[in-house]
Amino acid sequence: MTTPHVVVVGSGIAGLTAAHHAAAAGARVTLVTKASLAESNTRYAQGGVAAVMFDDDRVADHVRDTLMAGAGLGDPAAVRVLASEGPARIRELVAAGVAFDRTADGAFVRGLEAAHSYPRVLHAGGDATGAVIEAGLIARLRTDGVEIVEGALLTELLTDGGRCVGVELLVAGALRTVRADAVVLATGGAGQLYAHTTNPAVATGDGIAAALRAGAEVADLEFVQFHPTVLAAGDAFLVSEAMRGEGAVLRDARGHRFMVDVHPDAELAPRDVVARAIVTAMAAQDGRPVLLDATGLRATPAATADFLAERFPTIDAAVRARGLDWAREPIPVTPAAHYLMGGVVTDLDGRTSIPGLFAAGEVARTGVHGANRLASNSLLEGAVFGARAGRAAASAPASAPAPGLPVREGSQHAAPAADASRVATPRAPMRRAELQQLMWECAGVERDAAGLAHAARVLDGRAMPEPTDAAAREDANLLVVARAVVAAALARTESVGAHFRRDAAASSTTPEIHAVSPLENASGRRDRADLRSSEQQEVA
Repeated sequence: MTTPHVVVVGSGIAGLTAAHHAAAAGARVTLVTKASLAESNTRYAQGGVAAVMFDDDRVADHVRDTLMAGAGLGDPAAVRVLASEGPARIRELVAAGVAFDRTADGAFVRGLEAAHSYPRVLHAGGDATGAVIEAGLIARLRTDGVEIVEGALLTELLTDGGRCVGVELLVAGALRTVRADAVVLATGGAGQLYAHTTNPAVATGDGIAAALRAGAEVADLEFVQFHPTVLAAGDAFLVSEAMRGEGAVLRDARGHRFMVDVHPDAELAPRDVVARAIVTAMAAQDGRPVLLDATGLRATPAATADFLAERFPTIDAAVRARGLDWAREPIPVTPAAHYLMGGVVTDLDGRTSIPGLFAAGEVARTGVHGANRLASNSLLEGAVFGARAGRAAASAPASAPAPGLPVREGSQHAAPAADASRVATPRAPMRRAELQQLMWECAGVERDAAGLAHAARVLDGRAMPEPTDAAAREDANLLVVARAVVAAALARTESVGAHFRRDAAASSTTPEIHAVSPLENASGRRDRADLRSSEQQEVA
């Protein structure tokens, strides 16, 4: 029997995990990534990874929290897979050498983040979780016999008879074709659509654009998550949600803690709620940033400074490099584009609507996140569904693909591939900065029909950049994805989750599950100080 060849595109947690599991299943694996192997959204993840790793937490609670955050549009089957298989993937990461933070007696240090009913978030290196995971997975991959191609930009998916049979890449200025029995897209999101983003420069939507051009089904592209707290001093730098989990609060320019007026969970409300509240507060103070106040985390400024440096070393260094002393004074923050909940539609094993094409991680729409991703579920999704996609891709040549992939009713708004790439009365190619500002203003934290229609007209009236180099190809990809995001946002006329329409009432769609505050789970209400200080036995 011929050994199947699997090409994995992307080197974040989803891609590295998919490559490992495909190789373990007996496939010959080629992993391609457009920058260095270590450069991905995963590398910059601060907050941590959520998983049921303690004996007083329950999979059912993690499922409920995820569905609640998703505003009723999450797929329960996908969420159950995420929560139930998460612990095994965490143990796999530990086996790969990922050193999660532990207490003196060896138990995992656990953190509480927004919309979680239990402090189940694990960290590594304080606030360097993504970088530690990335390093561990790269070290493991180098022992797997996987061919690695760096500096390779995905330009097209190759199809033959309706099946994906490989990829076209731009490597060192030349086009290169790689044939494969199966392709796994793990190219991440499209944060570079926006003028303000936490994403690195590589997040230009290449996988989604290639999938659209190939005719793959996409969904939920209107659901763009904006992280509430990004430093508004110097270059954008994410300030982890774990800060608010530790007790930091948001204040307006007058010093008022405004989140207590907005939501019963205050700063630990779902991200879309917090981001919109910040936008509202900023509008009331002439656009000035709001303030994140961590000065009260410990009894004295000196003790607070020591705690911040130990618990959040990466953020602490970034804050102090900007001349700010956040142990003594609040720091300015603003929302920024952070995560795309939608993407290429997949089943629970990463299969897309194109036979031979798989997707995992942020590029995929598994249904896990619904309308709003629960904090620290992104790394978990990459690990859980990356493993599933890798195993399925390794057996793809011998398996009959499904003829079509159903999309959950009410959750499939996206532009068809033909519409996503059309150009009406082309003018000059659209500059990236112009596109980013248009998307920020018209398809950002808040949207309405007039703004979205304006964005659609502008985007449809601009030509694709000539594919003269990698940057121009990225710009063309951003234009394709921007059109699809705007079309999806126009099609969904109600407000739900991260998709907030100023011109529409909130959706009546709500999850049919009991709402629980972040300080309560199946074991009952508990004091936040106890949550931070108590340690529990890990689940075996």
